Formats: sequence, structure tokens, C-alpha cells
Amino acid sequence: MSILAALVRAYDRLPDAPPPGYSMQKIDFVIPLAASGEPCMPIDLRKGAKAIAQSMLVPQPAKRAAGIDPNFLWDKSAYVLGVGSSKRLEREHSAFRQLHEQALAETSDEGLLALLKFLASWTPEHMEDRGWPAEVRDSNLVFALDSDWRSGRRLLHDRPKAREAWTALRASKTSDAMSVCLVSGQKSSPARLHPSIKGVWGGQSAGASIVSFNLNAFESYGHKQGDNAPVSESAAFKYTTVLNRFLATDSGHRIQLGDASCAYWADASSAEAGQQAEQLFGGLFGGELKVDEDEQARIIGSMLEKIRLGRPLKEAAPALEKGVRFYLLGLAPNAARVSIRFWIEDDFAVLIKRYQRFLAEMRVEPGDSDPSPALWKYLLETAVLHKRENVPPKLAGDWMNAILTGQRYPQTLLATVLMRMRADKTINARRVAILRALLIRNLNLEEEAPVALDPDNSNRGYRLGRLFALYEYIQSAAQGGKVNATIKDKFYGSACTRPRSVFPLLEKGSAHHLSKIGKQSPGRRVNLEKRLGSIMQNMSPEADPFPSTLTLADQALFALGYHHQRNAMFEQPQHESSMDQADKEPVA
Repeated sequence: MSILAALVRAYDRLPDAPPPGYSMQKIDFVIPLAASGEPCMPIDLRKGAKAIAQSMLVPQPAKRAAGIDPNFLWDKSAYVLGVGSSKRLEREHSAFRQLHEQALAETSDEGLLALLKFLASWTPEHMEDRGWPAEVRDSNLVFALDSDWRSGRRLLHDRPKAREAWTALRASKTSDAMSVCLVSGQKSSPARLHPSIKGVWGGQSAGASIVSFNLNAFESYGHKQGDNAPVSESAAFKYTTVLNRFLATDSGHRIQLGDASCAYWADASSAEAGQQAEQLFGGLFGGELKVDEDEQARIIGSMLEKIRLGRPLKEAAPALEKGVRFYLLGLAPNAARVSIRFWIEDDFAVLIKRYQRFLAEMRVEPGDSDPSPALWKYLLETAVLHKRENVPPKLAGDWMNAILTGQRYPQTLLATVLMRMRADKTINARRVAILRALLIRNLNLEEEAPVALDPDNSNRGYRLGRLFALYEYIQSAAQGGKVNATIKDKFYGSACTRPRSVFPLLEKGSAHHLSKIGKQSPGRRVNLEKRLGSIMQNMSPEADPFPSTLTLADQALFALGYHHQRNAMFEQPQHESSMDQADKEPVA
């Protein structure tokens, strides 16, 4: 199924879908009007300490691009009142007035007549003269007949005659040309411009388009704008409406991965099964379980735990094993358009199985303090200063696509993680887990990339990583744990890329440190020398123990060996000083 067709189907399944021609928009103030057109003091609809605008159903906004195109019965203060920060205030307010004078010329409705009288008499200077609050500037405004507002808080665009006028206005803008809709397959009038997509992180605040033809180079056979890829007005409205809802903050259908804003939804035989699948997916990849009721949260939490432990879906969530189709759409900003990062459509059970494969590949001991980090937390390990905006472009989308399709992980992920390790000298469980997964899936090195410390692993990268960790431990032990800058802080980057240039120097330094340890605890020195010998003797005799360079794969294994050995060493008590205590330490 195509992206647009899947979104249209999702709209048709919404229990509270807005009717065609309307959309949810943030509204700040309502202006009550007397029957004479005299405006009352604007009523602030914003809520909370941060003055958050209220979402409400209004006539669908115009697709403005760079032109002047007013909305019907509501708009920004620049259009409605002629006040604001816009440089085209006079033209915008004049366009708003002319639109309503033409669209409502034949009306006899009391509320719509009051609006026409207001527009005929209003001047921008009236705002200051009447003492209206400054917050009205650059806000979204709607109207209400004062008597309607007082009796039931009904807005002007909700009056039956206003709805009829909006339907007639929309019909007047529809082209008479008919063509086959690419989504529905039915003959209808194509949408000239598709409504904007909002909520894409990093995109324009006014929104952007997935489908647009705004230059001659994109047009063909003499067609203009939407005629190049005919999509009916109905289908265009449906797919943009439901996508805007999914991309809204806290919609329960959105996760952010790097620069990719991801919308997800399920298509199941029952609404309950679809909702459960969406909650599970959000909990697995978003890291937050968005469930209102305590009992439901407990049920979903139990399912999540079983999935993370590798249990089959028929055991974790039997109702979702069959008959649940799942969709995931990744979007990123691209000037005036929205770029499709990835599009995944598959059975929910298949996606869960692939996710569990990803978890198995990412398993490493000792693990992260968070037993189940969300994917975006792993992505932060690739970013400078751990900032989300610094995650390399495309990396998040490529990685997510690989996880859920079973393909190879992006090779740029390997180079990026290794680069971050060398730059900031941080080798943690999350980064090591990423490297292990890459070694297993991309390079088929499952035996060389163990979950926990493997003393018998003869891979030179893994052995050198263990050796480096042991040298660091010996340095720390010799100085009583009080080291301002360890060998990791000074030499990690060189040690994992050019071992021959660093390890002979480290070997000499460790001899000095061992001598110092031996003066305080001879037994401990003997034990550490045994550890060094056990690592060196298992290296392949044919291979150079300290090669001039290491490949990217060996650098990844170096980090894995370092992580395993360092944690194994530093978990041992550092206060042991007698031969008897030292002999109890296992030689790894």
C-alpha cells in the first residue's frame, strides 16, 4: 500500500476525524461581536502558566506559500485586525475583508452580518484606543456573536449558515477538470495545492508539503501544480489531516529519532488491538509508556517486559500475533518540502521479531544502567556533546529502517561511534553495544564479539583492548586510584588505531607501575603479571602483537575487549594487599 493510501485509510478509521474542510488549529483569543458589529474585549483562551493556545476545530487554513491568502472566519491578527509584525499588514487585512465581503454578500445570518459590519468599521488604531491587550498581536483569532458566546460559548464558524458559506466557498475554488485520483482510483477534481504538513522537527513553522510542484522544472506535459500527480481534494485533505494529528506532540503516534520525525499507526481488526500495538511500539522505541489508566499501563508494561526478554509475541501479546498491520513513516525537513526518510509497512509480529533480533545483537555485559534504553538514547552516543541536533543527518532513519527490515546497519554508524570514542575518550556500555551489533550483523563476527569477557578470544583487536584496560588498571592501582589523567585519556585514540606507536611505551610504563605495586603488595603484583601473561600468550603467534594499524572492525573489537576487561578489573576490590587475597582473584 502506498504512503498516501495508508494515511487515507488511517483517517477513515479515526473515531473523531474532523469533517472535510476543517482542521484543528491553535487559537489564542476569541473576539465577541455585538449584533451591530461592535467588538467586545477579546477573551483569552490560552491556558496554564506558559499561556498555551487552545486547539479547536476551524475552517481549514489556506496554503499560503509566499502569497497573501486569508483564512475564513479566523486568522492571525495581521489579517483579522491589520496589526502585528508582518510587513504586509494593510494588504493582508484588506484581503481578509474582501474575502468575507464576497463570500457573505448574500447572507442574512445575524452573526455573519455582525462580522461584515465589524470589518467595515474597524481600523488598526482601534486596538490601542480600546485598550486591548498587547498579546492579541501576532495571535490566532476567532469570532463569536456575543449572545452565542454568553449562552453556550458557540463560535461564529460553528453557526449553520457559516458552515454553508464555507462549503460554498470551497466549492467555488474547486477546478472543473476531472481526473483519476492516484489514491482512490476514482474520477474527481484534483487538489491544486495540498494542505501543509506541520510538526516535522526542524521544518518551517508554517508547514511544508510532501507533494508539491512549485517550479517549472517539476512540471510536465503542460500540467500545473497538483495536476502533475492528481490527488483528489478529499484524499489530500484526509492524508494531511491524519498525518498532522500523528505528528502532534503527545499524540501517541510519534517518536523523534535524530532529524527524523516518525509517525506510526496500526491497522487491526479491532480498535483495542490497534491501540495496544501502537502503545507497545511507542514504549519500545520512544522509551515512554503513554497509557492513562493504571491497570492498562500494568498490562502494557508486562507485555513490554516479555518482548524485551525475547519471549515470542504469541506469549507476550496473543491478540497481536496475527491480523495487525503496522506502518511507520519517517519524515525530515527539506526546504519547502518534507523529505521521506523511510517507509515501513509489515505485520506487527514480524517487526517485533526483528526488534528482538536487534536487542540480542545489542546485548553486552556489563550492560547499561538503563535496562532498555530507547533508540534515541543510543543515537545521542553518535552526537557531539550528546545533543540531539548533532546526530548525523540520515543516520537515525537508516538505522531504524535497518532494525525493522532486517537489513545491514548503516556502515556510517560504525565510523561515527569509533570517532566519538576517540574524540571524547568515553567507552560506555551503549557505544560498545552498538559496535557489537555492527560486528555481528554487518561483518558476521558473532564468535569474535562475545557478550561478556571471553579470556579465550584470540582476536588481536579484542586482546589489545583487554591489554590496554589492564595497563590502565595497573596505573590506577600504583597511584592509589588518584589519577588526574589515565592512559585512556592520553593514548586511547592512538592505541586503538596505531598500536605499534603506543603499546611499547605503555609496556615500559606498566613495568614501573608494577614495581611500585610490588613494594606495597608483592602478591598483587604477581597476580597482575599473571593477567598480563595470560593475555599476551593467547595472541596468535603468527600475527604481530602490536600491528602498525587496526581496521575499523578491529577497532570495534578493541573497544569491546577494553569494556569487558576494564569492568572485570575495576569490580575487584582495590584494597587487597596480601598474597593470599590476591591469589583468590581469578586469572582472566
